[in-house]
Amino acid sequence: MLAYISLLPIAVLVGFVTLIVFKRELHTISFFGGLILNEVVNWVLKHIFREPRPCAGAHKTLHTEYGMPSSHSQLMWFFVVYFFLFLYLRMHQTNNARCVDLLWRHILSIILLGTALSVSYSRVYLLYHSWSQVFYGGVAGCTIGIMWFFFTQEMLTPLFPKIAAWPISEYFLVRDTSLIPNILWFEYTVTRSEARNRQRKLGTKLQ
Repeated sequence: MLAYISLLPIAVLVGFVTLIVFKRELHTISFFGGLILNEVVNWVLKHIFREPRPCAGAHKTLHTEYGMPSSHSQLMWFFVVYFFLFLYLRMHQTNNARCVDLLWRHILSIILLGTALSVSYSRVYLLYHSWSQVFYGGVAGCTIGIMWFFFTQEMLTPLFPKIAAWPISEYFLVRDTSLIPNILWFEYTVTRSEARNRQRKLGTKLQ
């Protein structure tokens, strides 16, 4: 079970690529860019510290013998912290927020937190990393996640409307939804409204 849990960072990366292909939303692309930056920082830190893994040479499929900091832990904590900030700051609600809307966020946050803790523990249990390597990986991931979120909000988000207006962005249908508070609700209501309009038109033609 922990071996499968340890593979969740790969699922996160695959999920992001899928979202980018089908959604083509600038904030999602920026989020994914932060994940890539996080991995680059992890590679640099590993080659600076050059601390071996607790069971060096036991795992033949590893790309590097260095374990400080844990890349899996760093990636998961970057993802979780960034997603926390996205849920509670980016997808803000109006003053009439319903209890159900807040409840699902809290539940999702708890699930994400449990997932990050499980991945971190799995890396120690499977002898890929020591506790210190996992801990500092988590610290690095949290730090980069916070910095990248506010960099995206303060520096990149004001540029999104201009980027979305580029000819190449229009060609690839890249869009900016940064001004929409709750994109899930917006897409739901717009899709439902359009479906009803088309249904009425179809009914009129059949008559």
